[in-house]
Amino acid sequence: MALNVFDHDEYRPPVWKSYLYQLQQEAPHPRRVTCTCEVDNRPKYYGREYHGMISREDADQLLSQAEGSYLIRESQRQPGTYTLALRFGNQTRNFRLYHDGKHFVGEKRFESIHDLVTDGLITLYIETKAAEYIAKMTINPIYEHVGYTTLNQEPTLKKHLPHSPEAPDGPAPAKDDCNTEERLTSLVRRATLRESDLAPKYEKVHNFKVHTFRGPHWCEYCANFMWGLIAQGVKCADCGLNVHKQCSKVVPNDCQPDLRHVKKVYSCDLTTLVKAHNTKRPMVVDMCIQEIEARGLQSEGLYRISGFSELIEDVKLAFDRDGEKADISSNAYEDINIITGALKLYFRELPIPIITYDAYPRFIETGKITDPEKRLESLHEALKLLPPAHCETLRYLMAHLKRVTQYEKENLMSSENLGIVFGPTLMRAPELDAMTALNDIRYQRLVVETLITNEDVLF
Repeated sequence: MALNVFDHDEYRPPVWKSYLYQLQQEAPHPRRVTCTCEVDNRPKYYGREYHGMISREDADQLLSQAEGSYLIRESQRQPGTYTLALRFGNQTRNFRLYHDGKHFVGEKRFESIHDLVTDGLITLYIETKAAEYIAKMTINPIYEHVGYTTLNQEPTLKKHLPHSPEAPDGPAPAKDDCNTEERLTSLVRRATLRESDLAPKYEKVHNFKVHTFRGPHWCEYCANFMWGLIAQGVKCADCGLNVHKQCSKVVPNDCQPDLRHVKKVYSCDLTTLVKAHNTKRPMVVDMCIQEIEARGLQSEGLYRISGFSELIEDVKLAFDRDGEKADISSNAYEDINIITGALKLYFRELPIPIITYDAYPRFIETGKITDPEKRLESLHEALKLLPPAHCETLRYLMAHLKRVTQYEKENLMSSENLGIVFGPTLMRAPELDAMTALNDIRYQRLVVETLITNEDVLF
C-alpha cells in the first residue's frame, strides 16, 4: 500500500548515504607515464603512454613512483596484443586492453584511456576499501519502506517534496523547471503520491538497462552512491528507477511505467502499456473492438479480408502519436477491414505474444488432446500461466470473437475460420525449427477455436 506524504508518523524522507561518495573523492588520480623516445608501429589510437614491447619488470619499475601511474605496452608473450599496466595498492596490475572504436578491458567502453583508468581506479579503490560494506548494501534497503504509485498525479508532489538531511551529498538542486522535473526521481514519487484505487494490480518486472548518469547519483534501492565515471548502474527504461546493477537483482517486480518513458503503443510490452496508461487492457484492443462491434459485425469476411496496408499503418501511427485520442471512426476509415487489420497488427507486433513464449508449449500440448473435456481442463490450467494483463486481454478478445460468430450467416466467419486467422497471431513459436512451427499451426487453430467456443466457461 502506498504511503501518504501527510502521514508524518510513517514517512521519513530518504537519507542518501555518503560513505561511497567520499571514497570516490579519495580514489587515486591517473598519472600517465609517457615514453620519451619514438616507438615504431605505435597504434594510432594510443598516445605517448604507449611504450612498445617492454617487459613486465620494466613496466613495474616505470610505474613504481606513484599510485595511479599507468602505461600501455605490447605483450611479449602475444605480439599484436596490448596490456594496460596500472599501479594500485603498491603493486602493478596488468589488464588485457582492447579497442573497437572505444577502449575497454571489461564491459565498460571509454572514449579515452584516461577515462578508462580514472574509472578503473575509482572501482578498484572503492571495491578494495568497502568490499564488506558493498556486499551488505542490499540488506535493509530504503526501497522496502517506501510506497509505490502511478505518475499521473505528479503535480501534487511539488508542494510536498521532502528534504533530505544529507542533501549536499546528493545531486545539486536544479535551478530551472525542466531540470527540477527530471530530479523528481521515481523513489520520491513513490514516497509522496497515492496509487490510484482504479489501477489494475498487474505485476511487472523492471526493464533495466545499463546507464551512464551525469553528475552524482544515488541508488534508489539501497540509498548508496553509484560510483564510477560511466555505466555506474542501471535505469529502468519503463519507469526510470535508478539502482546499482547488484541491487537490480533484488528489486521487487513492481515497475510502474512512466508515460515519459513509454512513448509508443505498438511494439510495446503489453503489461508495460496497460500500467503506463492505468488501464485493464491496451486501448488499441478496446477501441478497435468497440468500433468493429458498432459497425462491422455483419461485414462479410470480417478479420479474413485484409484492408489496405498503407491505411492500416496510418491507424498504427495514429495510436502511437495520439493514444486514446486516435480517430478510428467511419469518418476517418470507412472500410472496417482497416480497423480489423490494425488490431491484428497490434497483436503481431507485441514483443511477447498474448500467449507468451513460456506458456506456448503448454497450449500446444492442449491442442493435441482429442478428448473435448480433457482439452478444456488442460486449457483452463494453461491460462493460469499467462500474466494477468495478457489473460484479461485474451478474455476480452475471445468474448468479442464469440459475438462475431453469432453473425456467421452474414459475415461467414465461424470459430474455425477465426481460429485459422488468429492462431498464428496470438501464438508465436519460440525459436522452433521451420518444420515444427509448420506442424504447430493446426494446434494453434484448435486452441483459439476452443477458446472462442468456450470463452464463457474458461474465463
